[in-house]
Amino acid sequence: MTTLNKVTAAHVAALREITGEKNVLVDEESLDRYAHDETEDLHYLPEVVVKPETTEQVSKIMQLCQRELLPVTPRGGGTGLSGGALAQFGGVLISMEKFNHILDIDERNLQVTTEPGVITEVLQNAVKEKGLFYPPDPSSRGTCFIGGNIAENSGGPKAVKYGVVKDYVLNLEMVLPSGEVIWTGANVLKNATGYNLTQLVVGSEGTLGIVTKIVLKLIPLPKHDLLMLVPFRSAESACAAVSAIFRAGYTPSAMEFMERDALDWVSQFVQSSTVQIPDDIQAHLLIEVDGNYPEVLMQEMEGIAGIVEGFDIGEILFAEDSTQKDELWKLRRRVAEAVKANSVYKEEDTVVPRAELPVLLKGVKDIGRKYGFHSVCYGHAGDGNLHVNIIRGELTEEQWNGTLTEGIREIFQLVKQLNGTISGEHGIGLVQKNYLDIVFDSTSMNIMKQIKQIFDPNNILNRGKIFDC
Repeated sequence: MTTLNKVTAAHVAALREITGEKNVLVDEESLDRYAHDETEDLHYLPEVVVKPETTEQVSKIMQLCQRELLPVTPRGGGTGLSGGALAQFGGVLISMEKFNHILDIDERNLQVTTEPGVITEVLQNAVKEKGLFYPPDPSSRGTCFIGGNIAENSGGPKAVKYGVVKDYVLNLEMVLPSGEVIWTGANVLKNATGYNLTQLVVGSEGTLGIVTKIVLKLIPLPKHDLLMLVPFRSAESACAAVSAIFRAGYTPSAMEFMERDALDWVSQFVQSSTVQIPDDIQAHLLIEVDGNYPEVLMQEMEGIAGIVEGFDIGEILFAEDSTQKDELWKLRRRVAEAVKANSVYKEEDTVVPRAELPVLLKGVKDIGRKYGFHSVCYGHAGDGNLHVNIIRGELTEEQWNGTLTEGIREIFQLVKQLNGTISGEHGIGLVQKNYLDIVFDSTSMNIMKQIKQIFDPNNILNRGKIFDC
């Protein structure tokens, strides 16, 4: 592995020459602000933070870092949950926050060209004003950057009907570790021209290059939606109902699972009185349908209600208006914050074929009992994506940083047995890299490492993320 160098005063001066003095930060307070994201227990100080404003500046920064063998960490909004944007080796942290312009909304071709530092919700609202829709909507959509979504192949609640980020990316402008600039594809809906570099970059967690422009596909905005909250007396039966709904021919625009602790904690966190939880209720499904014809949506809701009534449920809550819909979505979207406010925790991002969700949930609870930890589970049940939040509670330091890893490994082994994988949307980064051997054999790992070496032979860009090479 190539030995990388420390940042010197001469390097800082060169960076200031490239971007201007105001865009280069070396004071302790600023460095500390960029030393963490939303991942638990991780804190790595960069040696310098630089905020470029143009592709040319990013290119020159990478040329400097390549020549001087300086480690580089690209960073978006800092909302990641796998440590992917942390400067583990110090060096130069490139913040993309000034790449915050939507460049073009092409209404004729249903496309948008944007810079990576645009907040996801800002992008969604801008295209919504044109009657268009960009569906991927992670829970952090109000603060995360679209570039970070590209890096992690983010999903969110709408993925069950509309797909994840990769399903909307047509073309990317990217600065390579060498400083060279390429476009990865074309602004077309079909492309069978050579290897698909665009899809290789999506989900690569900033290890192959730094994206500076993004071309996304859009779709027409659905005109109506309906929402209901279904309480179940068994968490496993809530998971089982998910597959039953799809087998009956329905495709909701969202289907979110929350077990009781998650809803209890978030209700207190946001001080909501919308949902009353009887003592015998153990889980909820939040189910949304959308489309252009209200009468069709009502028929779908009635059909889905008929299916869930075949399980042991409480009284279904149908959202009466937009205010109640917003309140229910607020509860779901802020579960992670509520858990974080309640306790130190570790979040594992599992995904299995949706019919296997009941087996996964039961297995997580069984493993928790075996290793003495409590978990709070919620997630995007419609696409089999279950977030497992392991609560520290009364665990000792030895258990938390020692034997707990054995329990997490067992959870991931179960996921693999169920034909799933160890991350659906959060990425591998630093926190899951030690578990990759569960899902990939040595041949697959070697192929991925060789791809990384082709793009970044000196391993200067986001070194140590996903795997070591």
